[in-house]
Amino acid sequence: MSKDIKIKKGLNIRLKGEADKTISNAPRSRTFSIRPSDFHLITPKMVVKEGAKLQAGDTVFYAKANEAIKFVSPVSGTLTKIERGAKRVITELVIEAEPQDTYKDFGVADPSSMQPEAIKQHLLAAGCWPFIKQRPYHVIANPDSTPKAIFISGYATAPLAADYDVTLRGKEKQLQAALTALSKLTEGKVHVSVGKTGVSPFEGLKDITLHTVSGPHPAGNVGVQIAKIDPVNKGETVWTVNAQDLVIIGDLLLTGKFNAERVIALVGSSVKTPKYYTTKIGAEVATFLYDSGLTEENVRVISGDVLTGKQISVKGNLGFYNNTVTVIPEGDDYEFFGWNKPVFDKISTSRALTFSWLFPNKKFELDTNTNGEHRAFVVTGNYEEVFPMDIYPLQILKACMVEDLDAMEALGMYEVAPEDFALTEFICVSKQPHQEIIRKGLDLMYKEIG
Repeated sequence: MSKDIKIKKGLNIRLKGEADKTISNAPRSRTFSIRPSDFHLITPKMVVKEGAKLQAGDTVFYAKANEAIKFVSPVSGTLTKIERGAKRVITELVIEAEPQDTYKDFGVADPSSMQPEAIKQHLLAAGCWPFIKQRPYHVIANPDSTPKAIFISGYATAPLAADYDVTLRGKEKQLQAALTALSKLTEGKVHVSVGKTGVSPFEGLKDITLHTVSGPHPAGNVGVQIAKIDPVNKGETVWTVNAQDLVIIGDLLLTGKFNAERVIALVGSSVKTPKYYTTKIGAEVATFLYDSGLTEENVRVISGDVLTGKQISVKGNLGFYNNTVTVIPEGDDYEFFGWNKPVFDKISTSRALTFSWLFPNKKFELDTNTNGEHRAFVVTGNYEEVFPMDIYPLQILKACMVEDLDAMEALGMYEVAPEDFALTEFICVSKQPHQEIIRKGLDLMYKEIG
């Protein structure tokens, strides 16, 4: 199969507020947060109590269903708060950080000379296993299984997403160590996809099969790349790893330390000077938010991109898997007769009332207003225009809603994750929560079949 992937279906959402390609160090965060909700279907079992002193890399909790999967502290400090919600479910762990980090030493490891089981145990002990996810079900990978292949996307096409060519610059040693380790955990290949243009840090690395990708969003989604390279069938498993998480895995192997450092892109039309910051997982976003400054007060802060991210407060914390923080105007104002006049400042795939198609290179300043209300599905055929996978999007959404497991299997549910439906949700005239529908469908399949 060709190593060039060309995507024709999709939609590029061009927004104002792209980050300047310079990297600054974010001020040290006073507190760091771990949210168990970032780890889907994981029930945490605590191993430390409030007031415990922690080093970076110390285990804070493990997964109730599999004690081997551990979650560790990103920094050294004191566990000051364990927040609980309904039925005493743990919602957040707050760590008050020390001025300088001290690290738990897991020992330097040479992946080229290690056996697969030794690599697994090393990643599990140091808390790096949660970076590895599996399809089907889009959950943390089962360490007892062996995937047919591992996929990594080094090409970001989501609106204002962090550019991997910037965030991974100078990290080739860590990337190579992580990729060599992962190559021993699969019977197949480690597939890495990069943009057709630009100079990627993945070029020239060993133990991978390199693919070039071109086309509109969602060309950068790893699910689209899996579908084009080696689709997931019933009974098969593939693993995926975010490109930036490879750096943390590589650091562990090269230094023996769990270094939760991450380069994030602070973007959005409400940010005065959008740029890249070096920070750590779970840091307070306010540390770099106010460093760049806001153009207005009534904003929405999103940990992630505008399509798949999670809303947090201005005093909230960076999510475990996120490398983008987006700030856009809050859409709490409404236009009088907005449905009955020509529109030039909104994006739409339809040419009925919106004239954005006249300006293909224009960048828009969008807010959070949905410009409509929730209603039953309207069959327009628009989903297929932006959905490049060989799946019927409307039919699979309806199968999930009625919990028809047979239809979900037949329609390709094993291949998808919620993020694959972010673009269909964005253009949906019915304002249906596509990602939530797919997530519930995957959870049902995991419970009944997985």
